[in-house]
Amino acid sequence: MRPQWYSVALLVPALAAVFTASSANAAPPTSLFAGSSDAADALVENYALIRRDDHAHGHDHHAAPKTQLNETEILMWHQPTPPSYYTHDFESNDPHHPGLMAMHILFMSLAFFGALPAGIALRSVNHAWHGFTVILFWTFTVLGLASNALYKKLTPDLYEGQKHSIQGYFWIFLALCITAVDILHLGLRAVTYVRSIRSGSDNFTFKKVWTFVVLGQEASSPIPGSEYDALTAEPEEIYDMHDMQKEVDDHDSDDAQEIEHIPRHQYTRSASSERTVFGFHSPPARHSDETLHEVVENAKEPWSRFLMRATFAVLERALVFGGFMQVLSGIVIYTGGCRESYVNNCLAHLIKGGIFWCYGLVTFARYLGSFSELGWAWNRAPRNEGKYPTAEFTESAVIFLYGITNTWMERFGANPGDPYSTKQVQHIGIAVMFWYAGLVGMGLESRRVRRWLAAASTAALHSGLASSGRGGKQSQEAVMEPPSYTASFNPFPAMVIGVTGLAMSAHFQTYLFQVQIHALWGGLLAGFSALRFLTYFFLWVSPPRSILPSRPPTEALASFFLACGGLVFMFSTEEVTLAAMRRGRDDMMMFLNVAVAITCFCFCWTMGVVAFKGWLKSRTYPGVKFHAAA
Repeated sequence: MRPQWYSVALLVPALAAVFTASSANAAPPTSLFAGSSDAADALVENYALIRRDDHAHGHDHHAAPKTQLNETEILMWHQPTPPSYYTHDFESNDPHHPGLMAMHILFMSLAFFGALPAGIALRSVNHAWHGFTVILFWTFTVLGLASNALYKKLTPDLYEGQKHSIQGYFWIFLALCITAVDILHLGLRAVTYVRSIRSGSDNFTFKKVWTFVVLGQEASSPIPGSEYDALTAEPEEIYDMHDMQKEVDDHDSDDAQEIEHIPRHQYTRSASSERTVFGFHSPPARHSDETLHEVVENAKEPWSRFLMRATFAVLERALVFGGFMQVLSGIVIYTGGCRESYVNNCLAHLIKGGIFWCYGLVTFARYLGSFSELGWAWNRAPRNEGKYPTAEFTESAVIFLYGITNTWMERFGANPGDPYSTKQVQHIGIAVMFWYAGLVGMGLESRRVRRWLAAASTAALHSGLASSGRGGKQSQEAVMEPPSYTASFNPFPAMVIGVTGLAMSAHFQTYLFQVQIHALWGGLLAGFSALRFLTYFFLWVSPPRSILPSRPPTEALASFFLACGGLVFMFSTEEVTLAAMRRGRDDMMMFLNVAVAITCFCFCWTMGVVAFKGWLKSRTYPGVKFHAAA
């Protein structure tokens, strides 16, 4: 639950702006029907039938892709592109203020993709500078909103009914709610400190005001901050209280088994309940049952607090995803895209491509070591292995939810009784694949289902012991699991993405450039699938034995292919490809190089965020020496 994200707020707008063009600036159309009125009449007569299929301007699926634009045919399907904020700022002689828009982009990017991730990392270790990042976030946000308000005041409304502003205010309101939790806790600490002074149990000092009231670093107040700590704790802490209860239940059992001479370590906790990554200590239960039970009694928490923790962690990190959504919608509004009949194609490409893009960044974060406390970084979970949902289960769940919702969305805009078009059947088939493949993937990750699948073997063992007269206790003996059981080798999430890429590579398009760019991102997604299969193969041969991230190199490449494929997916909207052809920018090498450059830039940022959080934890908690496995 600690994904790292990044925005392309500075590079993607420039790319989209280059590709976007209004009809007034379009190159003279080259009509394939010039001089042939009969062909044009036939096209008009069959327009209603063609419209029903809503596919590639009605051309036969076996027709050769075109290499030149047919503006006459395009205008039969789409309205002329009206002026946009981009054309107003850079291609008109009217008074314009692009600098204000640049300031808006800069400040909002610094807020959501600079101060916010840094604040999340600082909160994870209860660092004194967390409050400063909150102030910095709101400073950048206010400056960004002010520059945007001034820009809108000085610029005519060129995109009526846009939702970018409303969505932005929603995310800002969510950020305000999260900040209100911090302010509330600050107020409670101040009241607690004042009461302690009045009661004579404490003396007033500026140092204590700073450390306790402002920073919240002292836990000696009469009123504990456990409610706040429980709400704002790190996601990995969500499992700790339940893990401590498990230690009591298992206390009378044998000591923890060694895994290839690597001991299972117990972990200390800081004042803010943050778990040390590599801190070792002997659990209290080894010396005193009474002590451990006392600790666990205090550690027990209701499910309501558990849900509060999870909700707070998800919402805080969702702000970064919200910022990415605002980047996409901002590009659309500024360049004047996704209007009228373009909207469905635009939404499909931006939503699906955006999901693959974020998925790729999260996969790269896993490769770097994020989620290692859950065993998601191609490692073994440091404690209570098998009690956390696997990364493959999470991937399968997301795929399942996407498929089960998208299946019904493909008919949006169709009239009751309309026949299913070829395009609808294609996309519904992909959505159903997501639906059921995700369901199968979740089933394979269920420990209960796996026990059911192994029931034939265990039943045969029980029958054999009973027939030989050695039943009873011997029939209850533990059965050794194969080494492959220590990791998850679920191919269905990767299979779904790979099949999607291969299928979309064969998707019919009107123009050759559109065919090429679809084949490009389809091949990138298929490459991710192949590399993930290689990861599983190598880990199957040698399952991870350490709690440290193993960083298989195939995953570094797989995450790159996935993120880059998602970015090219977003570039391949019909409107962008047509604009690129109008301006002579229909060059595959240019599209690929720009996508690769942006992806590498964002990967560099992702590594910086993950390393920054790791650096904070290394300075906060005791370190540990490493030794070679050989």
